[in-house]
Amino acid sequence: MAGPAAILSAADYALVGASRRLAPLLRLLAGLEDDLCGARLDALALERPVFVTGLARSGTTMMLELLSRADGAATHRYRDFPFVFAPLAWNWLQERLGPGAAQPVERPHRDRIRITRESAEAFEEPLWQAFFPRAHDPACCHVLDAQTRHPGFEAFFAAHLRKILWLRGGTRYVSKGNYNVSRIGYLARLFPDARFVVPVREPLAHVHSLVRQHELFCRYAAEDPRVPRYLEAAGHYEFGPQRRPIHLDPDRLGEIAAAWRAGEDWRGYARQWAQVYAHVHRLRDDPALAGRILVVRFEDACADPQTLAGELLGFCGLGDAQGRVHAAAQTLAAPAAQPVDERAAQAVWGELEPTAALYGYFRQSPGAGCSDLAA
Repeated sequence: MAGPAAILSAADYALVGASRRLAPLLRLLAGLEDDLCGARLDALALERPVFVTGLARSGTTMMLELLSRADGAATHRYRDFPFVFAPLAWNWLQERLGPGAAQPVERPHRDRIRITRESAEAFEEPLWQAFFPRAHDPACCHVLDAQTRHPGFEAFFAAHLRKILWLRGGTRYVSKGNYNVSRIGYLARLFPDARFVVPVREPLAHVHSLVRQHELFCRYAAEDPRVPRYLEAAGHYEFGPQRRPIHLDPDRLGEIAAAWRAGEDWRGYARQWAQVYAHVHRLRDDPALAGRILVVRFEDACADPQTLAGELLGFCGLGDAQGRVHAAAQTLAAPAAQPVDERAAQAVWGELEPTAALYGYFRQSPGAGCSDLAA
């Protein structure tokens, strides 16, 4: 592939631009959907939603792919973007315009994951950043806990999740949202029976993957300046010129961005790893949350994917009568370890070693991981 044009067409960019210009109208259209379909939406039970979350490149896509195949699972799909605010109207229009491209294509990450417009994907973030303007503000802490209150968002979000259930003919909402790791406390209050699946990955392999993706998306942006704007509209700030840190520790604001500004991408992403997984560890110490968070080590999942499938289904209370989850699990495999410069390795371990130990990762651990194949 020469660049983003191999994946993103002129039509993709045009639709994203239209969605941003029409944002106020789309909010009104979402309300109209509620009014017209309210009785049918209210009849849908919003029970035991599943939120897959964690740092990008940790295995969140792999977990979503497996869970999306479970009985009754309903997820966002690529077809829902960019008019995410009005999914009923947008899907209705697409059905009448005819089928889109059906041939799978490799996604821009160049990680061999092939997608169609029917593939499950993370598209909650545009909703969050519309209602929470500081959701990605690099100057503040991003944690939303059980004390957070936003009645307007909460009513909209519940209705939106029911729309996804209706569209997909499902009974259980399943989502992937990397930034939801900062909102577990809030989501747990909104949905008292929700479950949270958090992949964690061997830190050296993980940081290596993040650095590679940042370099790749910076090259894309150099070739096409529309790329960062497209990623912002989708709520992706993990890598590329629009990159922003996730702040989960108010005492460590600015540390991640400071490393990035100094050209130390490895150190910055290591600091991000430490903040994310220290935060998850604190949540697991909360008796009200401990039993609702499943941490999955990426390497263990790839070493024994059938056990992983059974564990995910059991924890989330999902069925697999057709065997689709277990069949998909058979495709998981860990690739060979990637060599890492010793200086970079020292920078990574110097930033996150105590947190890594909480998850059974130590400096002498091999840096293989499950790599970019399904992260």
